[in-house]
Amino acid sequence: MPARALSFGMVAEQYERYRPGYPAELVDLVLSYAGRPIRTALEIGAGTGKATRLFAAAGVTVTATEPDGAMLAELRKHVPAGVETVRAAFEDLRPGARYDLVYAAAALHWTTPEGRWSRVAALLEPGGVFASFGGPTQLVDPAVADAVRLVRAPFLESDEIPSPDGTPPGQAMQWPGTELQRSEWFTDVRQTVIERRLTMSARDYVGHLSTISAYLELPTSKQEQVFRRIERILPETVELSADILVHLARRRPEQ
Repeated sequence: MPARALSFGMVAEQYERYRPGYPAELVDLVLSYAGRPIRTALEIGAGTGKATRLFAAAGVTVTATEPDGAMLAELRKHVPAGVETVRAAFEDLRPGARYDLVYAAAALHWTTPEGRWSRVAALLEPGGVFASFGGPTQLVDPAVADAVRLVRAPFLESDEIPSPDGTPPGQAMQWPGTELQRSEWFTDVRQTVIERRLTMSARDYVGHLSTISAYLELPTSKQEQVFRRIERILPETVELSADILVHLARRRPEQ
């Protein structure tokens, strides 16, 4: 797991405050795709538990795994008592219990590519469901987005995470659907976009940026500079595109 994946603990409270949660439509989509009862789920890289709460509220018994102790501590403040929490990276999980659902909320790109899908498959019941979902939060107004890029440029060329397998942005099937389609372990791969628009104050948007790993890698003094410069050029409120890209796949039956 890259060190960048463990950079969020220092801003766990900000992550909880400023990162948007997930809509109920997401759970409906996953449960409908499953086509059978989903009683148990394992979550990869649960963060502060924004997705955990959603699935637990739908009656799913969730085991939430998270490698960062500070993020896990924040998660435990917000999830219901029935959620089991485990401090562990995905790569450190050992096969044992099998689940109806394994899912990752904006976390799969932090996992190690080698053996990723065989590890997921080992955690799933035959016919069980894998789900990955997330997406960048982007400024809708092109002029505002250009202004932010301009003041950010001396500090960061980009604050986005490139596709882990190099899939170009315009391709119909995006990662991790591309890998799932090639995997011997999965079938019935589907990609869906849940469209979403949000409005934030300039200060809250900068708070959101303070939870993005690219900024967290900057020295503290440079973080403070870039955030001040961005907030200075923003309008009072900003409109954001926060579409959720959802990938679903089914574990093949045992041979």
